[in-house]
Amino acid sequence: MQGLLIADNNLDSRRQMADLFIEAGYNVMVANTAEAAIHGIVKKSAQVVLIGNQLEDLSAIELVPLLKECDRNLSIIVVGDDIPLPLARKLREQGIFYHAFRPEGPEACEEIRQVVRCAFTNLTKGSQKNTQ
Repeated sequence: MQGLLIADNNLDSRRQMADLFIEAGYNVMVANTAEAAIHGIVKKSAQVVLIGNQLEDLSAIELVPLLKECDRNLSIIVVGDDIPLPLARKLREQGIFYHAFRPEGPEACEEIRQVVRCAFTNLTKGSQKNTQ
């Protein structure tokens, strides 16, 4: 089953995205601490992570390298509205899959749905290349 981890300080955002992806048939885990996020990756086999700008007192820029250390093939989607351009560039350099705005309304929900679907598709293609 496709493991999706949603790690965010914002309870409403976590709940909204969890409902969206549970309904879409994903195996969804949620985390509001860095420890829980790392546990979800290492022990629960999350392959795609939706992460907010901030998790506890760690910013996404601090957390992305830690998560990538746990699993270098992890697809990380940063979800946030107020990420300055230099920070977004640095996140891309660290290997994030995508930067999305917080979903508000049906169109934004569809964007995040498509991004997650694409992240899982990329993972599947990558694992097929490794087995050939």
